[in-house]
Amino acid sequence: MSSTSRFLCAPLRGVVVPLGEVPDPAFAEGALGPGVAIDPLDETLHAPFDGEVIQCARTAHALTLRDDHGHEWLLHIGIDTVDLGGEGFELLVATGDRVSVGDPLCRFDVDGLSRRAKALVTPIVVTNASDLALETLVKPGTIVDKGEVLLQWQAPVPAAEIAGREVSTQASARGEATIAAAHGLHARPASRLRSIAQKHDVELRLGRDDEAGKDRSDVDGASVASLSALLNLGLIRGDRVLVTARGAAAQAAVDAAVMLLETPEHDAGRADVCAGPSVAPAAEATPGTLNGLSASPGLAVGPLVRYRAALPRVADTADDPERERRALAAAVAEVDADLERSMRAAGSRGQQAEADIFEAHRAWLDDPDLRASAESKIAEGASAGRAWYLALETEIQRLRGSGNALLAGRADDLHDLQRQVMQRFATHDAVATTGLEGAILVAREMAPSQFVEVAGQIGGLCLAGGGSTSHVSILARTRGLPCLVAMGDALLEASGERVCLDADRGRLELAPDERRLAAVEAEQARQRQRSEADLAVAFEPVTMRDGRHLHVAANIASGAEAQGALDAGADGVGLMRSEFLFLARQTAPDLAEQQAEYRAAVEAMAGRPVVVRLLDIGADKQLPYLALPATPNPALGERGARLWQAHPEMFDTQLDALLEAGRGLPVCEDGLTRLRLMVPMIADVGELRWVRRRLATRAAALGIERLPSLGAMVEVPTAALCAGTLAGEADFLSIGTNDLTQYALAMDREVASLAARSDVLHPGVLRLIALCLEGAGGRCPVAVCGTAAGDPLAGALLAAMGVDELSVEPARVAVVKATLRRLDAEALAAQLPALLALDDAAAVREALATMLASSAEAATPASGDATTSTDTTTRS
Repeated sequence: MSSTSRFLCAPLRGVVVPLGEVPDPAFAEGALGPGVAIDPLDETLHAPFDGEVIQCARTAHALTLRDDHGHEWLLHIGIDTVDLGGEGFELLVATGDRVSVGDPLCRFDVDGLSRRAKALVTPIVVTNASDLALETLVKPGTIVDKGEVLLQWQAPVPAAEIAGREVSTQASARGEATIAAAHGLHARPASRLRSIAQKHDVELRLGRDDEAGKDRSDVDGASVASLSALLNLGLIRGDRVLVTARGAAAQAAVDAAVMLLETPEHDAGRADVCAGPSVAPAAEATPGTLNGLSASPGLAVGPLVRYRAALPRVADTADDPERERRALAAAVAEVDADLERSMRAAGSRGQQAEADIFEAHRAWLDDPDLRASAESKIAEGASAGRAWYLALETEIQRLRGSGNALLAGRADDLHDLQRQVMQRFATHDAVATTGLEGAILVAREMAPSQFVEVAGQIGGLCLAGGGSTSHVSILARTRGLPCLVAMGDALLEASGERVCLDADRGRLELAPDERRLAAVEAEQARQRQRSEADLAVAFEPVTMRDGRHLHVAANIASGAEAQGALDAGADGVGLMRSEFLFLARQTAPDLAEQQAEYRAAVEAMAGRPVVVRLLDIGADKQLPYLALPATPNPALGERGARLWQAHPEMFDTQLDALLEAGRGLPVCEDGLTRLRLMVPMIADVGELRWVRRRLATRAAALGIERLPSLGAMVEVPTAALCAGTLAGEADFLSIGTNDLTQYALAMDREVASLAARSDVLHPGVLRLIALCLEGAGGRCPVAVCGTAAGDPLAGALLAAMGVDELSVEPARVAVVKATLRRLDAEALAAQLPALLALDDAAAVREALATMLASSAEAATPASGDATTSTDTTTRS
């Protein structure tokens, strides 16, 4: 007897849980057999393999299936669910039924069961083979999609089957497959084939099997080690391929490759990176229009241009080929290490699609054909950087000219690798991208540094992924640049010589007619007039129609932006995001650099208060020089004071820099210091007290007697619920609506498919804010510095609820002030109970827009002053 690999697919989408962590000893201690468990994220259990249903529990909570090799597998939905007597379960099969992998077996009510069952975690165990050596192919904590290969084991192969093979499995093996992926053999599945070959230590090749079924023992086709060779095959869905392998584990590798190729990709589960809803999810985009989520309002018209990061300049020639080969190998290894770290970080966040992209990039980087091409250029006298450029440029142009839209899109991935390796040999900074003046720029994602490079040239920005609270979205709002995000992959295939970006309504019009363009130009002129009128009075204080006063401050990312905030009419800086000093660099900023940055902001604001948020790292914000512990959900890991306790040196340096920057400054009219410190991610008053004690210790060491004012951010629901206690310790509170919404709704702010539903105007989030204001009870001022402060609807409601300050992007200061002056906050506050009684955020938005429109109409002077119209821009 010999053996071959067998596989079990995930029966539903969910989080992988080791069997030992299941809260039931019978499963956790292996009494029922080996296996794995999944914590469900959908409501239907599917067959994990081809087989037969041999038992269905009377209460429908469990089934047993026998696979084609005689192994019997128990699928048990939840723990102690037998006690529910079948309530909440609907069996879709019966004993004796034959099922294929992916067939639905049972539907269950996730919401109802989660309230009544001990746990929903679903064990999958083999009950008649306790010695079966199972290998879990997915790390615990990872989210798997239905149908994704989950377990592998070695099953015996009958001797007759071995004898019937043309080639011994000890030397080589072969198999045939039909490409199942909707997009054919593209970069991600190709990179997984490479991983299969590496795991089994075999030479694995793929070739077109135009004569499938005929006797063939030759090992031909393209090596999976070369992504470029695989993509050159041009395989699409439905194509037949021959899979061949050489090596001791050849058959296992072929089996795994065939399974991969014949398993359709489950794109629905990958919406965390590239899929995104429109601004109004229920509405379909009209022909010639793409919808997105408004990250920064505004109108723009211009050519649609796909973003390509500029390439650095490198030396053209070199006189020592061997040295250049070694240098290229070292540079490639450095980039590969960076990609591996990014891949692991994305995987730990549960963003598997993003991790898959990094894995595909690593496969490109290891492509022997590309490396050989570069080395041949080196042999001809090219420098390592120039050789790498030429090798990849040839492949980039081939992909772009392939006529296949999917392959053409991969040219951008290769261009990014071209840039990353060339950066290691840069003799000058990258040449600025040209031809972007007034363009509507299109990209899948952008780093903040990339955005800053082009922001002064472009007319607008459209991203396939992202969310309205990402760093690029924040920067776009800071500059007043129209921006849509979460537009989906269709954006990357769009084109247009003169398109209209209407970020107010969340849409990109690819072919507007002359009538539409004329209307846009007229609206842009009206907006300019309104902006000029608003700016003319931006430096005046805000008094609302009911006589109440409110401050409007600015959110900034650096000392240099403080001057822009002052020029925009800001009453101060309500949020200086100090993490931008730490991002996009290889080492932390030192004491002198930080002190200069904080002091520059204070001096630029000419006596107005400046609130600096202490370093806020974690979740989507990672530092290459700060190794954070791996965790399945980094948004819930070491954040704020919890992180600082683990890394006190970095925290102390920031405190020292802030203390020195504020040394000797006078207090403001409100009795608080001019430079103020704000602590993120506070969960309870004990964390804030720890920071105050640390601050006092550092001040004493520096000989500083007066401590800067210390505030807490209200981003965690417990902070809102315990605001009364916090207000007794804090000098001020500031509500961070982005994270408060994320944690209250259990919706990751970085998941594009949830972006339209992650709305601060959800009645539950509004109740938390109301409790925070009630708890503070006037004992300390309460500000709002999240995205909601600049949202015309949410900002108005927050003002009516009683916040003392709204802190917005500088470009929004003037319009927010003008809007607030027209607001009767007292009248709107009277409507708060009715708004909180509504079902969801969409209902609140609709009702609130109607209320504000009616109020604006009632307040409009008889002359019909155009500046009194209420801005009801879609949520940004």
